[in-house]
Amino acid sequence: MTASAPTASPDAGADLLTPVGRRFVLHWGEMGVRWGVNRTVAQIHALLFLAGRPMHAEEIADTLGVARSNASTSLRELINLKLATVVHLLGDRRDHFETFTDPWLLCRTIVRERKAREFDPTVRLLEACIDDPAFPAEDPARQQRIRATLALMAQVSGWVDELIDVDPQTLTRLMKLGSRIGPMLGLPAPKKGPKR
Repeated sequence: MTASAPTASPDAGADLLTPVGRRFVLHWGEMGVRWGVNRTVAQIHALLFLAGRPMHAEEIADTLGVARSNASTSLRELINLKLATVVHLLGDRRDHFETFTDPWLLCRTIVRERKAREFDPTVRLLEACIDDPAFPAEDPARQQRIRATLALMAQVSGWVDELIDVDPQTLTRLMKLGSRIGPMLGLPAPKKGPKR
């Protein structure tokens, strides 16, 4: 995400909330809540994603019908999550905000940030439990469960780190290959998705 040239007029945000756009923004907000993200934060992120261009806080607040203070707080949270950046437009002193428009970059950022904020601290906690001088006094079965959990989480963590760094074309090929590898490993064939 880089500084942008002047683009559409300030009122252009209104045309983003077509019926389809509104459904997308509302659903993204609901998904955000399920992931532990504030609804307005997720809705602003969805709006920026749909817009595909920088928007200033007033335009965002007006488009979504939220308070300017709520928009500002939510934008700070998006910046902290590395899902939005501040950009400046020539001739406009206001801060504008944008997000990734490439779904692969967006997915990578979300996975990387969620892993750093939720998964990695759990791995560190499990390591600290095992390193604790009192750990050997725990019931052997309990020790085994904690060790097994750490081993699995460390393995998944390494796998996610490797996947995050794979380029999108390779990931796409890998995902397509996945549906053919599953049956070779004795996994059931994937269910057919809805026809488009």
